Amino acid sequence: MPSLLGEYGTPLSSKSFKLMFLGSGELGKEMIIEAQRLGLETIAVDRYPDAPGMHVAHRSHTIDMTDSSALRNVVDREEPDVIVPEIEAINTDMLFEFEKDGYFVVPNAKATWIAMNRERMRELIASTGVKTSRYGYASSQDELLDLCEKIGYPCVSKAIVSSSGKGSCFIKGPEDVPRAWEYAMKKARIPQERVIVEEYVRFDVEITALSLRHLDESGEITGTFVRPIGHYQIGGDYHSSWHPWMENMEDLEEKIYGYAEKIMNALGGIGIFAHEMFVNLEKGEIYANETACRPHDTGLVTIFSMPSGQSEFALHVRAISGIPIHSEDGILNPIRTSASHVILSHGEGWYPVFRPSWKGFDSMILVFGKPQAFQGRRMGVALATGKDVETAKRNAETVAHSVTLEIDGRNYLQELSEKHALHN
Repeated sequence: MPSLLGEYGTPLSSKSFKLMFLGSGELGKEMIIEAQRLGLETIAVDRYPDAPGMHVAHRSHTIDMTDSSALRNVVDREEPDVIVPEIEAINTDMLFEFEKDGYFVVPNAKATWIAMNRERMRELIASTGVKTSRYGYASSQDELLDLCEKIGYPCVSKAIVSSSGKGSCFIKGPEDVPRAWEYAMKKARIPQERVIVEEYVRFDVEITALSLRHLDESGEITGTFVRPIGHYQIGGDYHSSWHPWMENMEDLEEKIYGYAEKIMNALGGIGIFAHEMFVNLEKGEIYANETACRPHDTGLVTIFSMPSGQSEFALHVRAISGIPIHSEDGILNPIRTSASHVILSHGEGWYPVFRPSWKGFDSMILVFGKPQAFQGRRMGVALATGKDVETAKRNAETVAHSVTLEIDGRNYLQELSEKHALHN
């Protein structure tokens, strides 16, 4: 892998160190900002113009990233030192070609190919011996019904390739199966006539465990872990996260780090890995669900909770650039209790106007800068601190729901629903 341990030139010069981001949404934007701080040259690629990361990159390209010819053309034109996949809608087979050509694909081509497909990812997790819920696959609506009957109700069906809860359904009984199959086929990032069905396990907290494979001061690959992040979902998509997840849970955290390490090392490569897990506190059980080979949306809270230079985005960029990351005991801890809460669009149109109503506590709003708004689209996130987790969660929620979006002349307030009350 290339490394910043040696010299590198000023951006836009012949000796610059170039990172190309395949996908330039809100997560790509934050990674690009961190790369800019290090003096790296950045190239944003996405399927639509004016994507958030394009606002801050040195250059940008708008292409269909599932098109192998389009990907080949943009990579050969730019010749980046590092290729950073950020979204699922990529022709992952091309990543192997780029790797053969000598490009450094983060964390490596095979890991990305695995992690962007739920079937491959679940099989890898199971192969490590890490505990998961019961699961199976269906290639037709009839097979889906049979599988749900076998696993038992309630259960969850998911598109094989998707993100942010798209294509996922909570199935209460056989009457929900036709809708679940249709939704998975419609919302998959890359069309596939196949779904995964998972047992619904009872849990108290859903967490994101961030683990990091990186170089140490001697140039050897080592592992470091960020204290777990708690989060909850509404409609299958992240809605709020908090850091740390809980206090005085050292024994469970050791088990979480152990699971994360097994999965991370099975994937290999360099960079940050975001592991979704379910925790049953009463039984002390942990179930691994999914892993992403990149920063996670729930980890946006680390911008507020972690020391400067240790957000999940900064850690990822440092790792893939070969910069050593130091920790006293292999664990990176937040310096203040913080929470995030999403700001959603409740209308449709272009170039929305944000009208926040600032509150009297430590908080901020991240506006992603997406040019188009549509129903339920994540347009930003509120970050806030508090004396404890519950206070931080309430503060972030208050800030998020004080924002009004004006879209095509109409005002939309972030209204609270009864679903929020279930998580407070």
